[in-house]
Amino acid sequence: MASLKELRNRIASVKATQKITKAMQMVAAAKLRRAQEAAESARPYAERMDDVLSNLGRIYQASESASPYLIGTGKDDVHLLIVATAERGLCGGFNSNIAKLARLEARRLQKEGKTVKIICVGSKGYDQLKTEFSEIIIGQVSLKDVKQVNFAKAHEVAGQAISMFDTGDCDVVKLYFSQFKSIIEQTPTQLQLIPASFEPQDDDDTQDSSVAYEYEPDEEEILNDLLPRNIATQIFRGLLENAASEQGARMSAMDNATRNAGDMIDKLTLVYNRSRQAQITKELIEIISGAEAL
Repeated sequence: MASLKELRNRIASVKATQKITKAMQMVAAAKLRRAQEAAESARPYAERMDDVLSNLGRIYQASESASPYLIGTGKDDVHLLIVATAERGLCGGFNSNIAKLARLEARRLQKEGKTVKIICVGSKGYDQLKTEFSEIIIGQVSLKDVKQVNFAKAHEVAGQAISMFDTGDCDVVKLYFSQFKSIIEQTPTQLQLIPASFEPQDDDDTQDSSVAYEYEPDEEEILNDLLPRNIATQIFRGLLENAASEQGARMSAMDNATRNAGDMIDKLTLVYNRSRQAQITKELIEIISGAEAL
């Protein structure tokens, strides 16, 4: 059994850790509000752009002159996976869940004989994937110097993906990120960027798409301009969703750590009090026995 001094040191150490986890929880809560507002503000724009492209894309998807960003290259031999994670840990399974989703997809594609290439956005995804996929990780984008996610960083990542697609280095581009639902729920998500993938229409959407719109300039020119921009927009949205999900996951993880530290302190304090009481009782017995012997 540990001595009283060791127990006191252990209790003091856990209390210090509890203060740190509590402080990190409060910092994450403050950052979460800003990140959540940014993610929710970006959703309507990204969704509306996707709706416009969806309506235009269904018209020109069968056209021979349609943009390759819309219909692809006609093959799917080379897949580029953009895995967006965080630069820091201590946020539960946030980074691991995104990396796991990308890892499973990479393994599936490789079993089918496809060529897989990976670009990691954020160091944690790279750290988790490099052991198994070091040979196919072709790039890493650091977010260490980015205090707040901006469109320029998303445009940089999109530029790499578009350049590889234009030069024939990849046929399909997919983005992996975590969609923010709530503080306790973040959903790892796979989004196909090239060729463009549209959600199936329901009855209401079908009625909306039947309305005649007039575009200036013509629809095909709009598609050629918006499709590359949409890639950067969707990546930007994914990074914003990731930022909110990271803070939500960290807040939840630090709250659990603070509670666990409190439970450990209670248990150690109970053991300490029992050991102290046993030692006092033992000393009293020794004193009484010595007095009787005299």
